Amino acid sequence: MAKFEIKESASGVKFNLLASNGQVIGVSEVYSGKEACLKGIESVRKNAEIANLEDQTADPVIEAVNPKFEIYTDKAGEYRFRLKARNGEIILSSEGYKAKASCENGIESVRKNAPKAEIAE
Repeated sequence: MAKFEIKESASGVKFNLLASNGQVIGVSEVYSGKEACLKGIESVRKNAEIANLEDQTADPVIEAVNPKFEIYTDKAGEYRFRLKARNGEIILSSEGYKAKASCENGIESVRKNAPKAEIAE
């Protein structure tokens, strides 16, 4: 079963979304406290299934409205995605992927797993 893993650090509280195999699918920003972190998890749950897709590596880029997943390339040339809420805030970010197809699979994993993932502390 997929889960949201809450982690506390000196700078605040964040969460990782883990697939059922324990692999990290996405990470959150650092929140000021646990309550804000839990709201971030609910935002990911709510937006993941309904989010549009904006591929910023396509030519031309067709802009999508929020909530949306954005696919982009980082400075190392790897593919990444981020999930933005309705207000445009980034609520989940991915690791780097060598292949665009792997990045797209990551998005599908978030869509599938986030809504029913349990919270582990």
